[in-house]
Amino acid sequence: MFEIKNLRSFYGENEALSDINITVPSDKIVCIIGANGAGKTTLLNSISGMVTRTGSIIWQGEELIDKSSVYIAKQGIAHVPEGRLVFPGLDVEDNLITGTISWHGLFGGRNKNYEKDLEKVYDLFPRLYERRRQGAWSLSGGEQQMLALGRAMMARPKLLLLDEPSMGLAPLVVEDIYENITKINKEGTPILLVEQNAKMALKVSYYCYVIELGKITLEGNAKDIAKNPLVIEAYLGATTVHHEI
Repeated sequence: MFEIKNLRSFYGENEALSDINITVPSDKIVCIIGANGAGKTTLLNSISGMVTRTGSIIWQGEELIDKSSVYIAKQGIAHVPEGRLVFPGLDVEDNLITGTISWHGLFGGRNKNYEKDLEKVYDLFPRLYERRRQGAWSLSGGEQQMLALGRAMMARPKLLLLDEPSMGLAPLVVEDIYENITKINKEGTPILLVEQNAKMALKVSYYCYVIELGKITLEGNAKDIAKNPLVIEAYLGATTVHHEI
């Protein structure tokens, strides 16, 4: 189980998050929804050790609040950032291989375990196999999101942090991405999902937290949150979708 207790996060002297308490069960998808600027990305960056923070972040019984980003990654917490951030100058397969650094090292070379991980990713995302020798710069937005997810899976995650996986993608591509996110969870990986597409996030999640101005203002079973009139009005109305394939 993953737990955040009384988390406060800062940019310089400015407090970005205040008194955040979140639990992610060991076999579930938990989502964080909220408007732009509410603190969703800051929350994931805080977990990954990229933001100054206080409070408590407990993973598998260990306190991580005072640990570095490198140490946190080595504990099996894989972070798929907003905007994908693939390496455009590397081909698809080399991008995937960079995901193994947390457990395999920079210069470990290829081995059978390594190849099995690649096979699993290619089974999950066949399009990546088809494009494995293409430069990442040449991929569509949806393919780059698949690559970012695949790279995280190469890290052998025990907990997956996803930041806006539907951002900028056409509805059919979003459906495909979320089908694979669900598969990853069903195979045993708990997921903390940050998403502005509240409808999709609530559809796949077990539990939901609503964040506003750096504070959790509402939480509950995802099905119940989806029926909440305030959530419907604020987050489940018509939204503009950027059609990128």
